[in-house]
This record gives sequence, structure tokens and C-alpha cells, in this order.
Amino acid sequence: MAYSWPRDPNDVDPQEDGYDHQHFHHANQCLFSHQVKLGFDELVEEINNKNPLCESDKEESPLFMLGAPNLASKWQSIHGAHPRHLNEFTSQNPDFSHFQYGKTSAIGFNPTVLPTHQITDEGDSWRNPTETYHSAKDPRFNTLTQSSTGLDNHNLKRQPGNEHHNCHRELESSILPHFSPYSMDSILNRDNKGSGDVSLVEPSLMSPNDPLLPGAWESTLPENVETVGCSIQIVEVPQGSSKSLASFCDKVRKIRKTYSASDNNSNSGKIWAITTVYPSQLFKGTKFRVNVSINAAQTLHLLPQANYLVKDLIAEILLLCANEQLFPNEYLLRVCGSEEFLQMDHCLGSHKIFQKSRSVFQLYLQKNRDVPGKFCRKSEDDHSLFHLNQLLEFTHIWKISRQCLSTVVKKYSFHVKELLENQEDMEEKHLSAVFSSAHNPIQTHVNNIIEEVKNICRVLGFVETKQVSDAVKNLNVLQKRQPQNFHQKSETSEKGFMEKVTAELSRAIYQLIEVYCSSFSTDFQPGHPPGGVSSSHAGLHSHLSFTVCSLHNVPETWAHGYKAFSFSCWLTYAGRKLCQVKSCRSVPVTKSFFLLVNWNEIINFPLEIKSLPRESMLIIKVFGIDSATHSTNLLAWTCLPLFPKEKSMMGSRLFSMTFQSEPPTEMIAPGVWDGSQPSPLTLQIDFPAAGWEYVKPDSEENRTDVEGPPRECLKHITRLSQKQTPLLLSGEKRRYLWFYRFYCDNENSSLPLVLGSAPGWDEGTVSEMHAILRKWTFSHPLEALGLLTSSFPDQDIREVAIQQLDRLLTGELLECLPQLVQAVKFEWNLESPLVELLLRRSLQSIRVAHRLYWLLRDAQGEAFFQSWYQKLSAALQFCVGEALNDEFSKEQKLVKLLGDIGEKVKSASDPQRQDVLKKEIGSLEEFFKDIKTCHLPLDPALYIKGIDRDACSYFTSNALPLKITFINADPMGENIGVIFKAGDDLRQDMLVLQIIQVMDNIWLQEGLDMQMIIYRCLSTGKAQGLIEMVPDAITLAKIHLHSGLIGPLKENTIKKWFSQHNHLKEDYEKALRNFFYSCAGWCVVTFILGVCDRHNDNIMLTKSGHMFHIDFGKFLGHAQTFGGIKRDRAPFIFTSEMEYFITEGGKNTQHFQDFVELCCRAYNIVRKHSQLILSLLEMMLHAGLPELSGTEDLKYVYNNLRPQDTDLEATSHFTKKIKESLECFPVKLNNLIHTLAQMPAISLAKPTPQTLPQESYNLHKTRTIQRVTILGLSKTHSNLYLIEVTLSDKRKSLTQKSFEQFSRLHSQIQKQFSSLPLPEFPHWWHLPFTDSDHKRIRDLSHYVEQMLSGSYEVANSDCVLSFFLSEHMQPTIEDSQLLGLGEKYSDNNPKVQLLMTYEDSKLTILVKHMKNIHLPDGSAPSAHVEMYLLPHPREVRKRKTKSVPKCTDPTYNEIVVYDEVLELQGHVLMLIVKSKTVFVGAINIQLCSVPLNEEKWYPLGNSII
Repeated sequence: MAYSWPRDPNDVDPQEDGYDHQHFHHANQCLFSHQVKLGFDELVEEINNKNPLCESDKEESPLFMLGAPNLASKWQSIHGAHPRHLNEFTSQNPDFSHFQYGKTSAIGFNPTVLPTHQITDEGDSWRNPTETYHSAKDPRFNTLTQSSTGLDNHNLKRQPGNEHHNCHRELESSILPHFSPYSMDSILNRDNKGSGDVSLVEPSLMSPNDPLLPGAWESTLPENVETVGCSIQIVEVPQGSSKSLASFCDKVRKIRKTYSASDNNSNSGKIWAITTVYPSQLFKGTKFRVNVSINAAQTLHLLPQANYLVKDLIAEILLLCANEQLFPNEYLLRVCGSEEFLQMDHCLGSHKIFQKSRSVFQLYLQKNRDVPGKFCRKSEDDHSLFHLNQLLEFTHIWKISRQCLSTVVKKYSFHVKELLENQEDMEEKHLSAVFSSAHNPIQTHVNNIIEEVKNICRVLGFVETKQVSDAVKNLNVLQKRQPQNFHQKSETSEKGFMEKVTAELSRAIYQLIEVYCSSFSTDFQPGHPPGGVSSSHAGLHSHLSFTVCSLHNVPETWAHGYKAFSFSCWLTYAGRKLCQVKSCRSVPVTKSFFLLVNWNEIINFPLEIKSLPRESMLIIKVFGIDSATHSTNLLAWTCLPLFPKEKSMMGSRLFSMTFQSEPPTEMIAPGVWDGSQPSPLTLQIDFPAAGWEYVKPDSEENRTDVEGPPRECLKHITRLSQKQTPLLLSGEKRRYLWFYRFYCDNENSSLPLVLGSAPGWDEGTVSEMHAILRKWTFSHPLEALGLLTSSFPDQDIREVAIQQLDRLLTGELLECLPQLVQAVKFEWNLESPLVELLLRRSLQSIRVAHRLYWLLRDAQGEAFFQSWYQKLSAALQFCVGEALNDEFSKEQKLVKLLGDIGEKVKSASDPQRQDVLKKEIGSLEEFFKDIKTCHLPLDPALYIKGIDRDACSYFTSNALPLKITFINADPMGENIGVIFKAGDDLRQDMLVLQIIQVMDNIWLQEGLDMQMIIYRCLSTGKAQGLIEMVPDAITLAKIHLHSGLIGPLKENTIKKWFSQHNHLKEDYEKALRNFFYSCAGWCVVTFILGVCDRHNDNIMLTKSGHMFHIDFGKFLGHAQTFGGIKRDRAPFIFTSEMEYFITEGGKNTQHFQDFVELCCRAYNIVRKHSQLILSLLEMMLHAGLPELSGTEDLKYVYNNLRPQDTDLEATSHFTKKIKESLECFPVKLNNLIHTLAQMPAISLAKPTPQTLPQESYNLHKTRTIQRVTILGLSKTHSNLYLIEVTLSDKRKSLTQKSFEQFSRLHSQIQKQFSSLPLPEFPHWWHLPFTDSDHKRIRDLSHYVEQMLSGSYEVANSDCVLSFFLSEHMQPTIEDSQLLGLGEKYSDNNPKVQLLMTYEDSKLTILVKHMKNIHLPDGSAPSAHVEMYLLPHPREVRKRKTKSVPKCTDPTYNEIVVYDEVLELQGHVLMLIVKSKTVFVGAINIQLCSVPLNEEKWYPLGNSII
């Protein structure tokens, strides 16, 4: 569709647009749009001046040389098949013109122009020399109207063949300055009446002989322009000079205004507990044990249902405890030990804390619900002002002070005034002789003016424009003229010319300040221009074109080290390169006021603007040619959006450049480098004064009513959609999916996959994408997460994604908040819907605001996008109010103190580290004396008031992390232990733990509690962060070490450790159950994420049975190697000692089958959410994580998730991985090596708990025996005493012991604690002859009482606890079922478990498990399964599984497939179990009666039928 600009009837034909080639250097010229086809799969190759010339050009231009530095390049095509002669481009070809006649298009980019006061780019190489433009009035400037000058008759009309003459003249007149086609060189004065006339004069009209001679300079001045004053005003702009930042400030103010401080719903100031959708499958008839503290003296013990509403529970509590009328709405329930409140309108089971624990919940009933919390915003916050320029002052690399600039400008104005007054006095007194004297006052004033001009440029980032340089040259030339030259013409005087020169200089300075303020973020801008500023309208260009002018403030090291400089320009979109244009000249550094490189080179891309995507990015790279090696090195780069605010760039602009290494193309976005922040190196680019404005196209529905695709096609769509992300689709598969795009829906595909398969970004394709987007039904809001990756820069698509994500609950939003912070990188501006979402939800939730604050602080440490994150962080702090900002400051100070302590501990020598730590803890104590209380950055609900000095230590690992124990500010809460780690990047740990948390939430919603312990982790800055300590946890390495040198090689190590710390049967079974589930969960998550560097130091256990992993520095299969061999050889950690504990030493092998079933079930549940897992990882590809950086990393997770597999195939696959892990001996060897390596460190370490990470295990704090009472002799065994044992938690149990057993216990205690004082044992010779039984009971009771009240080590030793707590008679609560998975069988008959499916003539059989199979002699067989499908006329269809060695309850999970089974009726499956060649059992199954898609146990007979 054509895009046109209405032609002005006064415009001169384009072919009459004459200009001189000697002043401009074209990198390349505009080409036909049909020559370049844009699309995702096509790339316009690099373009430079080395393309072959047309034959006619070669013949007519003998002086033209390829690569000559001062020669202008020719108009030429990049396609050799379509050569064009020069005259075809200039006079005959309509595409060459920047005008296109016809109807203006209604979609795409429409023409727009730069407002008059902003047009500072004159000298356009395509313009009509006398072209005028009428613009709307600006309140600061006079309206520009049309006029003419006496220079019109000098305009040169281009004639065919004239270009070579211009080239020749350029060689001859190389002393002429280079002029930018859009620079401000040729700005003409206008009369002081403010008529607004704009006349354009070509730079080529100046005398070619010597442009700096007075006569030549005078000839270019229009006669009708009068000089004006030189006063330049600097006006303060509190909202900032940048329109985009001012607009962002206004947007943030509006967002905050929406949530008034008086609104208690959004501004409660309280921290609410995280809730989820009620997991009905998890809580079927479940009741919670809840203790509610009313006051210090009253506590209620309740058993509410899981689906009980919090407000109903409060009402019930008030009914139970109130003697007067109370109102439930005035109360809240707070979790003891934190400042977290339950949400009134949610069920108890919807709260995350109730989903992750089955213990007793301690709650506190708190009154004054309507009293605002400590973090609520005040009315003063609503009236505070948001000036981004002030908040971000610290981010400016070069701070520009308004006062400093004003001072320098005033000095400049003073010296100009002195010059003009001095000149007037001289003319009145006719003191022409002064010029010949030794002292020249004019020269002194001129030198002062030039010095102040230099100071102005220095303050403005050392930017010296061509206009300023030329005006200074003219000033120098004028003051050197002889006195008689000023009186040759009566109508002129030296004063008049001096006024003209100073006025021109003032205008140049004004324009420099204005361009600087419009390009960079400042708190000032120039006031009314001195006498007005000339401007022009150059007409509209259909092709992308601009001029790269100068590189300012070049470092001296560059000037000495590089002989010349060049640049290249790239166009990119969505991480794909569109086109590159290289500079045709290498230019050396020149020195004026400062070092700079003057290119003044026109860049023309062979792409029509209307064909470019709205989100196109322009990258400019500066290269230097090394003086010594002659190699070309990339020195700096910058990037900018082509269409900010949906309009093309217009006018002269300055862009800061960065010396950072170049980012990947996929990361090129407006925020990757903020060119609006001043930096030491500045690039000046002049864009045309007329441009294009984007008009959103109307969505078109191109779908016709046709029959749906065949069933096979839909199946193929489903198979393709299993890839889950467009990054994993080949080009062919993307084209196929796009072809059938209208048959895709949320059942067979995903929206990111469909839209990511689009072949291009032309108007038609984008329109269809928007049509699909509008009609799509999202199955879940998180499906839209994939639309925020770097692959989707389209703003409309991203807006729809945000609309979906806004439906998430706060807890769900927190789960993906790190990804949303990363997605900010690829937003088009800071006023995007995503930024609005983050700020809005932060205003509604303290948790979101707190987490977002720390994520933004951490993101500011990344190599790129720092400026955007700083601005967003400033906006967040403005929104949340003073109270929460004060809290942020306290937490930030706390983190800084911990960092300082960690550095001092590291720098100290090993013997002094503990002393240094104890000394530096004092700074933390002083901190809490000043601030009283503080919240933990890990969790805003954790409230601390001090430090437990004696519980603080450090770990002896390489990073020497600190173990800090804080005192809980809530007296009902326990102390809080954290690890502060410096030197390691914790962002990767954060990501792994986040994904694991997502998986755990998925399991909980499916009713599966895997007993996962997922500790909190927060990166608080570069290579530092906080880690939550898990109470009562110990590393597996420590357990192995307690078992001796070969502890890692023993089978019973884990079982023995749990037995020692769980003496009661119920505790032991609970620990076994917790280990069973948690081990399965961690097997699944570590396999999917490819967690490596697994050894016994990275696996932890609690006495309650929970297993969990720590330290995720290696994942996605990036295993460490030793001598080229991977250290991680197993798919995940599941060793024989873990199996030994699960099967209770091999006594219950069916538990292993249940374990496999649990793992496969958990694995299949997660696989259903593969798209979410992959989207979360894909959005972190550009976070700078060392081991998540490319598509291969995503493919690794995809291969482990296997979304293309059926559940049966995935079950078989994961079972194989379990067996691989179980049989992997190198795992044990690796554990042994780590144990041996720990032994010297442990032996040399201090007795403080600093040797192993997160070890907070203290034996005496749990399971302490409070009292032992000997009740008497047992009624069933006369030689046994009946003993009642009371534990510290008031539980009681009964056991029976003989006197001999007491005697052996005493002997054991004597050996183990020989150095401690022990009570005397009542031996038999102490007994009297009468009433001996009563005396013995009394003596034994006294002995036991003394032993338990004596030494703490003795009372809580393993031997004492084992003696009284093992073999108890009556458990205090009913024994629970261990697993609850699968069926329980009371008989011992052999069975086989099968699952069969039948679809599309394919019979699939999953051989799962067998039970109770034995060889004829009763021994365990090494069984395998043979199957025959009968009858079959042509062959015996035999299938066979692998054998499982020496097992009576083997697990297979192997798939057997029979194809071409037309029907099941009449077929029989004969199944035979053999151990090698020995028959074990068999069964014949009639397939017509088999329940399909169901697991079923089949009995095995003792013969083949």
C-alpha cells in the first residue's frame, strides 16, 4: 500500500533539487522497496561503497576511485541484476524522490514533521534550496512564515553528468569544511521583527576559494536580517528536559493517584499471607491443629476444617472466649513469630503456610483491624512530587549543573556585551589607530568570548557542534580585519558585522543547549532563543536516511593509538538483523576545542520506512584502525529506537556511547543502553525534519469458511506444539504451523507458539497476528507469559499478555516476578503496561513491593539495562511512600553491614577470624540500638530486633559465608538464622529454587504433597546475598563422617542415623514417610533441571526425615569435569543407602515399587506444565546467568521434560533413570572423596558450628526425656519392670526393662562418659534380705532421676534415649499408613501389574511390577517377562523385557507395543515369567475383557496354558 506525503504546490520538482557533492559523503543511496523483501527468514546483507559501479559511471568518471577517502559514493543498487544509470535515479525514477504522489495510507506510518522550534537541521542534500514550511505556532517562538532571499538566483539545478564535476572539485578543494546535510551550518539570520521566514541556503554557495575570508563570508549574509541581542536564558525544568521522562513521571503520578492513601483496601500497610487456589484434592476432610493466643494467659486449641474461612474462625474464637459483645470484623489472625496476617475471605487451606506443614499452627488474635499497618502510605505521600531527574541524579555519569551552566553563560553574555560596547566607543571616537597598536582590546574581548564558549561546550559534555566551530572561526576572522575594510561601504560598519557574528554565535550556543536538553535528561532548558532560530522543512523521505555527523570528546589514548575511525549502522528487530550499512570513509581525529571525529556522512538504507516494523532498532558502532597493527577494533556503540513514541526520529540529536562490550543481538532493545544519559563519548546524528508517524492498522480477518483440516493435520499441529516455545521449532515447522494457524487453539497449541511462527512483520502478517490474538481463549493467565520474551517486541501483543497476567493472585504473581523484571528489558518504553502492572500491584501488596525492590536493586548490577532499572526503582520508591522507603533504607544498611563484616572476616588470618567476627558483631548491635527493629530482606514478614552474638559464626568453605542468628522481635517466635554469602552469584540459586517452588505448587494443586523443603534465597547485589537456614538440618557428609572412614560406602548409614534420632515408632515412621516423599520430589526436580555438582555436602537431612538439596551453582547439565571426565555420572542422586532406608533394609521391597510409582506420577504431573517451566527459563536467557544463555540450555530441559511423550512412555523413561542412578557407583566414590576432604578441615576447625553449611543440629534440644517413672513389675513378665517415659512435649510411652538391662546401660555410660561424674548404680549386693523388690524399684528410680537431672550430655546421649524410647509398648497416637500408594495385599500370591491402551490399531502394554515371585527353591529370581499375542496366522509375536536381578518384587515399567491389531476380540495375551530359562509363573489374558487405560494386578499361575 502506498504511503504518501501531500505535495505543496509551491514545491520545486525534485530533479531541480541541486546540491554540491563536495560537502557530503553518502554511504549508500535509496533503493527500490521491491528490491528488498523483509521477513524473519531474510536478511539484507551488508552495504557499503564497494558495490560495482554502472558501466556509464566508469566511463565518465576517470577520477572516481573505490575507497578514496574524500570521494562521494555513487547512487547504486545492491542488486547487480538491476543496474541503474545515475540519471535514472535523479530525474526519471520516481522512487528517488522523497515525494510520492497519491492518497495517504490509512495504516502503517503516516508523515509527520518536527515542530518548528525543534528543527535545527538544515542543509539537506535532497531539499529545494528555497523550500519553505509552515508549522504550528509554538508558545516559545514566533511563527515562521514564507519569505525569500536574494540567494535564490544562486541555486544550481542538477544536470546529468554534473556529479562528476562535483567530485573533481572536491579533490581540488579539500580545504573546504565538511557540512552535514542536516546540520545547523547554514542557519540564516532572520529579521528581529519575527516574521518567521525560513530560507535555505546551500553550503555550496559559499566561495570555494576561501570560505573564511571576510569578503567571502559577507557575501553569504542576507541583507534583510538584522542582528539581535545575545542573551541566553537557562530555565529550570523540575520535571526534566526529556519529554519521555517527563511523560513517565506523569504516568507514575497517575498510577499512584489511583490508589489513595485513604483507601484501606489497597493501603492497609499490613503483610498478608500468601494464598493460592484452594487445593481441594490435597485437603479431603483434613483438619488443622490450631492454637490461638488471645492474651498472655488464654490460649484456645481448635481443630478447624481446611475449608474453614478465616473470618468464620475468628467469629468462633470470639464466641468461645468473650464475656461481652465482640465484632469479628474488628479482629485479625496473625501468625506467631512473624508479622503475617491471614486473609479474611480465604480458607485456611488456601494459605501457603497451611499447605506446607502438618504441625500445630500458632496464631495470635489481634484487635484493631482497621488501624493502618506500619507500612501504609500517609496523606503526605499523596501530595509528594515525583521529579525523576532529581531521583536519578546519582545515575548520571556526567552531572550537568544548571547553576554551573548559567554561570558560564552569564560570563559569555558579559564578554559579548563588553565587546559590542567597546566596539561602539571605538567607532564613535574613530580610534582606528588602535588596530595597529600593540595592544588590541578587541582581540582581548574576542579571546574571552572564545574561552567562555569553550567552557560552555565543556559543561555540555565536551560537545562542540559545527555551527559553534564556524561561528568562532568567523569571530576570529572578523577581529583580524584591517580597519579600512570596515569603512569601504557606507551601509555597513564594524559594529554591524560584529553584532551579526556574535548573534550567530549566540544562536549556535542556544541551539547546542537546546539539542543537548532535548537529547539528554537535564533539569534545565534554554529560554527564548536569542533573536529566534532559523529552521527548515526538508520534505519527506520514503527511505530511511540520516546523517552521522561527529563523535565528540574522543579520548586522547584513541587519538594516539588509532590512525582513523569509521562506523557502521545496523537495523534489528526482535533480535534479528535486518540490514547493515558501513561507513565509506575512515576519518582521523581533528582538534578544535576538543578532540572529535567529523564524518558528516549521509546514511541511506535500501529500505522504505513504511516497510519497517514499528519496533525497529538502530545500532551504531564506532571502529578504530590500530596504528600499529592496522586491525579494526570495535571501540564504542550506541542504539536507539527508530520510532520512539511511534514517530520517527527528527532533527539533530546527541547520543551517548558506551565502551561496554557489544550485547547479543537478541538483547537489542530501547533500554539496553540509555543514550539519553550523558556519557564521556557523544555521537551527533542529524535526522530529517520531516518523518513518519505510526498509525495502528486495522485487524483483518482473512479466515474463510472452509472445511477443517484432516484429523492427521490436527495431530501434526499437536505434535509440533509439544515444542512449547518457538525457539525450538525449525523454520519448516514454523511455516507449517502458521499455515494452519486458524485451526490452532488452546487445546492443541499455545499462543506464543502460533504467533512466534509468523513469517514476517509486514502489515498483513501483523494484522493477522492481532486477529488471532483477539480471538484466542487463554486456558490460564500464565500461558501469556511466553508473549513477554524477546521474541515478541510488538507492543499490542505484550499488552494482551499483561492483561492476562493481571488476573493472577498475588502469590502467583510473586512466583513469576523475577521473569517480569527481566521482561522489562524488552519493553518499548517505561510507560508500558508491564511497568504499570508492576507499580499497581506494588501499591496493592507490601510483599510485591518489597520483592520488586530487591529484584530491581540486584538487576542494576547487570551489564546492560541499568538505567531503566534505576528509573523503575525510583518510580517504585515514589509510589510506596515514606514508611516503606524507610524500611528499604534500614534493610539496605543491614546488608551493607553484613558485607563489611564478611570482607573483614575474609581478610583476617585463619586463627583470628572468629575473634574478628565477634568484634565486628558489635556494629550490628549498634545498628539495632539505633533503629530498634528491622525486617529481613529475605521475607518482609520476618521482624528482627537484635543479634544472638553467641550463635553467630562462619563456615570454612571457600567463600567463608557468615552464619548470623537474629533475635525475633515477636516474643512468641524463635530466633531466625541466615547465611550471608559474598563472592558467589546467588541469582542462579534463586532461579533454581523458584522453578522448584513452581513445581511444588503444581503438585500441591494436584493433591500431592512431596514434603519439599525449599529455603529462601535472595541476591542482594553483585555476588552477594542471603540464604535462609533450615533448622535441625545436617549434611549427608556429616552423617557419613560419623559412620567412619567408609561411611559413604555403607548401605545402612542413613537408616541408622534416622533410627538413632527417632526412637518412637511413630516418629520413625513419620521420618520414613517424609524421606520417601521428599527424596522422590528432589529426584524429579534435579533431573528435569539437570542439577550437577551433587555430592554429600550438597544434600541435607532433617531428623524429621526431610531431604533437600543446596548449592545450585551447576545446572542444566553443565557438570564439572576432572581430567575430561564428568564428575556427575548419574541422572540424579538416588543411592543404594537411600533405597535401603526406604525398603527398611530390604524387609519391605514393595516400598521401592511405591517409590518408583510416586516419582513417575510426580514427573508426569510436571510434564503437563512444560510450557510454563520453559517460559520461565526462556525469560531468564538474558539475565546474565552463566549457565542459562542459549537455546541449547532450553533444549536440555525440554529433552528432560519430554512433553512429546505419553505418560506411559515417560513412566518407562524415568524408571530407567531411577535404575541408572541406583546402579551408579561413581556417586558413592564421589561422596567418599568429599568425606575424606572434609576430615582435615573438621579436625582443625573450631568447635563452633561453622564446619558445614546450614548445620544447626543440636541433639539436646529435641526429644529430651522429662521424667521416667518405674511403675512396678510387669504382670506378664515377672523379671521385667514396667516403665512410663514422659517426653519434653508431654507425650508418654510405656516400655519394659530388666535389671540386667539397667546394669548394662550403666556399664555403657561409664565407658562413654568416664570423665563425667555419674550416679552410683544399685547393684544386687545393695539389696536387703526382705522386701528386695520394693527396695530395688526405689533405688532404680533414684538412679534414673539422678542420671536424667545430671550431665546434659549423659541425659541426652544416644544410649540413654535408645534405652528408654525403643521398643515402646503403646504408641501415643494411632499408627499411620506409611505410604498410601497402591493397593495393600494380605496374601503372598505372585502377581503382575499391567496397564494396556488400544488406539489406532496399536496395542500398548506397560509392564509395571511383580510381587511375591520365587524360584521353586524359594530363592529370589532374576526374572524377565515374555509375551505372545495369539493367535496370529503368520508369526508368533513375541516380546520380552529386561531381567531384574535377584528380586522377589521386581519393577520394570517397560513398554511393549503390538502394531496392526485390528481388533481385540479373539486375541489372547500369553504372559510368561522366567528366571533365565527357569519357569516362574504365567497367565493368559483375554484382551476383549481387559479394562483399558487402567492399572490392574493379574495373578500368576504355576503352569503355561
